[in-house]
Amino acid sequence: MTFQIGDKVIYPNHGLGIVERIEEKTILGTTCGFYHLRIAANDTTVLVPLANVDGVGLRRAIDDGEVDRLFKLLGDGKIDSQQNWKGRFKDNSEKMRTGSIYDVADVLKSLTLLSKSKSLSFREKRMLDRARFLIITEVAEVTSRGATSVEGILDQALSKCIAARSRNIEKAKAAKTPVKVATVKLAVAKRAKAS
Repeated sequence: MTFQIGDKVIYPNHGLGIVERIEEKTILGTTCGFYHLRIAANDTTVLVPLANVDGVGLRRAIDDGEVDRLFKLLGDGKIDSQQNWKGRFKDNSEKMRTGSIYDVADVLKSLTLLSKSKSLSFREKRMLDRARFLIITEVAEVTSRGATSVEGILDQALSKCIAARSRNIEKAKAAKTPVKVATVKLAVAKRAKAS
């Protein structure tokens, strides 16, 4: 993927950046091209080798159509919830490194759900905050809305997601219960008939 000066790009785990320059540098006798990015959140500079754009997950910011898709995903009620802390943290860390806003949304949903039932570890709390920040800042930039407005929409989508998940779990439990009762009644009837 190639970018031009002035393009808004997303640098995984850091958020929105602007391509300020494209330059060549010689390091240890090797000349390479670099994107010179200015990260909007903290006004830092990052150099990304042109040859390593895909490796680091640098991508364009989403467009308006993708914002709608993102909020549908955030409110869909489908949440991966792994119980093992170590496995969950590893999976979530990998998703955060991909740079995909949809992977970040998955992390946000799972950690938000988990935070409703127990206290998160310091590292997971920090990851939850980071995921929220990355989504809010990108959507605010793309839609030209304020961060507070986007945060309200995000919170509504997450509440909808958790409520939908709860309804789905209750439906699944309700669907299993009649089967168990019918199975027990059938077993009792067979025993009575055999006697």
